[in-house]
Amino acid sequence: MAYSIDLSGRVAFITGASSGLGAQFARTLASAGAAVVLASRRVEKLKDLRAIIDSEGGDARVIELDVTDHASIKSAVAHAETEVGSIDILVNNAGVGTAQHLQNVTPDEFDYMFDTNVKGAFFVAQEVGKRMLARAQGAAPGSYTGGRIVNIASTLGLRVQAKTGVYAMGKAAVVQMTKAMALEWGKYGINVNAICPGYIDTEINHAEWSTDAGQKFVQTLPRKRVGQPQDLDALIVMLCSDQSHFINGAVIAADDGFGV
Repeated sequence: MAYSIDLSGRVAFITGASSGLGAQFARTLASAGAAVVLASRRVEKLKDLRAIIDSEGGDARVIELDVTDHASIKSAVAHAETEVGSIDILVNNAGVGTAQHLQNVTPDEFDYMFDTNVKGAFFVAQEVGKRMLARAQGAAPGSYTGGRIVNIASTLGLRVQAKTGVYAMGKAAVVQMTKAMALEWGKYGINVNAICPGYIDTEINHAEWSTDAGQKFVQTLPRKRVGQPQDLDALIVMLCSDQSHFINGAVIAADDGFGV
């Protein structure tokens, strides 16, 4: 018997949608029937992605968003709900990273990662969460009460590697943020979960895997391979769907066994 998940009628807001996992999440949710809001600073890249989604029969909108700017967050979420309707799904994906030994981290580098990966992620989820809460409490209109929030953390939030300390600290904060939100908002039908991806081949790091250092690192991985963005398709669709109603506060490692 075939099994499928239909997200028709749902609105999904995806941050960091201009490339990598964010772009793949957007295409996947659109293919499952959701209307997707593509949010990022790189508007031209978002327009290219919208054209791809449109050509695949999906429904996509483009909204400029800088998660390090609180006013931008509030404006982008309000714009999305005005243009498309109430946000039912948030994929909190925007993130940045640098690699350096801890003794070499500068205050600017620390702020660069924490402002996006922690503070930005928190206030995006808060802004969307407030609106989900208002609908659940009957204080705002909406045909669908509750919601789904999926925070994209990292396997490095669970297991530290050399030269990734500050990034790992930030992603560990996202893990705890997920649990805190799940605890406080779960009774309103808002499920908050986290995905901790392992090493995934995207346009940002693609060239690295073919270098000597990259190949050497791949050989240290459990199955001597990196993942592909589509390897997370089934997981993201499930967590965004009604079928995940009994999954709340989960921190799911999708890392090919890296954290074992």
